[in-house]
Amino acid sequence: MTRANEAWESLMRAYAVLMKRFNAEDVWGDLTMREYDVLYQLSKCDSPLRMSELHRHVLLSQPALSRMVDRLTERNLVERHPDPGDRRGVRLSLTPAGRETQRAIGRPHARSVTRAFSTLTAEEIDQLAVITRKLAGNEEK
Repeated sequence: MTRANEAWESLMRAYAVLMKRFNAEDVWGDLTMREYDVLYQLSKCDSPLRMSELHRHVLLSQPALSRMVDRLTERNLVERHPDPGDRRGVRLSLTPAGRETQRAIGRPHARSVTRAFSTLTAEEIDQLAVITRKLAGNEEK
């Protein structure tokens, strides 16, 4: 096995362990982790996103994301806006309830992430961030 394959397996093993740990925590309320991820991605944006822009940031197929957005819209967590540049398109943003839900879940989840990374030094966390951004093709901070 090559060093790259060993590193890949180690990365995937760490991802699986952390995701299982985070999923098991009692912070999600009536959302799934994937639903929270959609809320989180929308919370980082200053303006509404097109579905295709949101799709680039989540680990869901386009049809699965569309269904999830439908459910989140029905629950008054996400709202659709007409796209001023494309009459057929829509843009997505959080409703006030969606923003509050994201924050309420985000605070304890952030503490969980901090605990999970507590075995790393500050330098190792910085290195991990640089490495993962590089692998994702985005070397910017």
